[in-house]
Amino acid sequence: MPWRRLLKEYVIYAAIMGVILLVLFRDRGVVALLAGLVTAGPLYLLLGYVLAKFGYQRKTLADLRTPRASASTAPVSTAASGDGFDRPRPAPTRRTAAGPNRRPSNQRKRRR
Repeated sequence: MPWRRLLKEYVIYAAIMGVILLVLFRDRGVVALLAGLVTAGPLYLLLGYVLAKFGYQRKTLADLRTPRASASTAPVSTAASGDGFDRPRPAPTRRTAAGPNRRPSNQRKRRR
């Protein structure tokens, strides 16, 4: 769990929003607004924890700067990749659509 990264992001967010709230709402009560920022910290960390448990991982700026593989590169052949697509298809069984229990095609019934 990237606790340090989440905490760093929240501190940056809270500092920027704290300055904006102090500038915009200087004449009103900013204590409640700043208390809301402090309360949002644990909620942000909890949400980040739950998303990380489900496998979500945001890209960092370094990840975004790396060049993507272009679509013009030559595709890798399936036989050379060894991903299992180069083996022959197994024989049909009773449980597959090509087996002996295949239903006949729908034919119109004759009306009398």
